[in-house]
Amino acid sequence: MMRLYRQQKTKVGGFTLLELLVVMVIIGLLAAYVGPKYFSQVGKSEVKMAQAQIDALEKALHQYRLDVGSYPSTENGLAALVTRPSNEARWQGPYLSKMPPSDPWGRPYVYKYPGERTEFDLLSYGKDGQPGGEGEAADITNW
Repeated sequence: MMRLYRQQKTKVGGFTLLELLVVMVIIGLLAAYVGPKYFSQVGKSEVKMAQAQIDALEKALHQYRLDVGSYPSTENGLAALVTRPSNEARWQGPYLSKMPPSDPWGRPYVYKYPGERTEFDLLSYGKDGQPGGEGEAADITNW
């Protein structure tokens, strides 16, 4: 017995190339609209984080001064907030639980005592790492 098989055409579901291109264009337009707004918020949060870290370091430096009688020298730097300088008998620290963090862009904070603007200068040079600048590249300071 010979059976004859009829080929049935079945409709396969899927997307056409044109439909896929339209979806990709829509996703691209959304990304172009949302992306810059999202990344500008990231930059603002880095600046706010640097300001908060400078504020916390400034408070630890004030506590150090209350105990020792003066701020750490520029040579001792912010490390004096964690480890006792060899010449400080009245040191009651540590004033921070761990070594001072780097700024949000991965560079150490700049500390100078005596300061040029205040008793001590504490700053980050911002995103560009250079003195001065505007916006996200502006210096973040304690004054």
